[in-house]
Amino acid sequence: MYDKLTLPNGVRILTEQVPGVRSASLGIWVGTGSRHEKAAESGAAHFIEHMVFKGTERRSAAQLAEEMDAIGGQINAFTTKECTCFYGRVLDTHLPQCTGLLCDMFFHSRFDEEDVRTERGVILEEIGMYEDNPEDLSAERLAAAVFRGSALARPILGRPATLEKMTGETLRAYMRTHYCPADIVVALAGSFRPEDVEDLKDRFCGMEAARSAPVKPAAYRPAFTVKKKPLEQNHLTLAFPSLPYGDRRRFALQLLSSVLGSGMSSRLWQEVREKRGLCYSIYSYGAGHVDTGLFAIYTALGRETEAEALSAVAAVVRRFASEGVTQAELDRAREQSKSNVILGLESTQAHMSELGRGELLQRQVMDAEAIIAAYDAVTRQDIQDLAEAIFDFDHASLSAVGRVRTIEEYREILA
Repeated sequence: MYDKLTLPNGVRILTEQVPGVRSASLGIWVGTGSRHEKAAESGAAHFIEHMVFKGTERRSAAQLAEEMDAIGGQINAFTTKECTCFYGRVLDTHLPQCTGLLCDMFFHSRFDEEDVRTERGVILEEIGMYEDNPEDLSAERLAAAVFRGSALARPILGRPATLEKMTGETLRAYMRTHYCPADIVVALAGSFRPEDVEDLKDRFCGMEAARSAPVKPAAYRPAFTVKKKPLEQNHLTLAFPSLPYGDRRRFALQLLSSVLGSGMSSRLWQEVREKRGLCYSIYSYGAGHVDTGLFAIYTALGRETEAEALSAVAAVVRRFASEGVTQAELDRAREQSKSNVILGLESTQAHMSELGRGELLQRQVMDAEAIIAAYDAVTRQDIQDLAEAIFDFDHASLSAVGRVRTIEEYREILA
């Protein structure tokens, strides 16, 4: 069980004692990501994530790094389209130091102009790295196509043209308007003392109450996109409209994905790789947002086999939608998912993430028993109904990167 405290300014602090561990995981979750940015701000949330490690009013970047290493834990951050998280995992004896470091970075980062210039170069290299990864590029181009016209279409890392205009002051201004108490969740899990919770309350209660502007809604629209690149393999991502992340059917969707494209016993793996030998890797995944989502199937293969493989994938998907799953498939997927839940929660960081992500994005934190019960409640009919709703090829999308064909050719193959 966890405890929840809402400070007068709106900051929510969630804590959970995990018996039998000596570690503590602390996360500061902020409800701002790339979809909260205006077009001219594209990449700001991710840029700020980098800049908090570049020094504070009290510590240089080198001192931050030295103190992080001195406590022998892990301190890091990440940015998604929906949120930003700064987190640390340390021995319980080092939790006060971890809290001090994270809060110094969160509240007192310098945003020095020279550091901004230096880190801009790092982020441009990061963009180049993703451009060189065709799997990531295929997924990024897919999102840009199906969510076109909305902030969800823009990359988390931003674009060189928008990053070039950012300064320390513009990044500070973004923090002032988007890092609002009502959109902040502090999550602490593992081994900790009451004094550690009081410390967090004292540090966050001084923020002035505010709430950031709501995001503009986004919706999936089918689209095909191709990108020519001199690669040995073509990288294909086939997608369909799917569920927002808080949808009650998300547990059925997870089991659907397990049966269809997760693991070596999945239908896509068995048909496309094992029986036909058309690819090395193939898998499915869901990407949910607050108001929309997509379900995708990814594979990489030679140009000479992609038509046969894509036709085989389409046949497997159509058969899945019409026939549903067997009881044996459902039982196997259910046990895999339940095991992942239980094994994952042996980590204090997993507990912390469940607290922070659940409270911030879904306004609901489910414990392991509730999650397992939700998986147990899914029936074969639930999965078939969901598959019939999702796998409509009139709403299919495709992103292809490599020695690609024309959009019309891909449409014909899928038809």
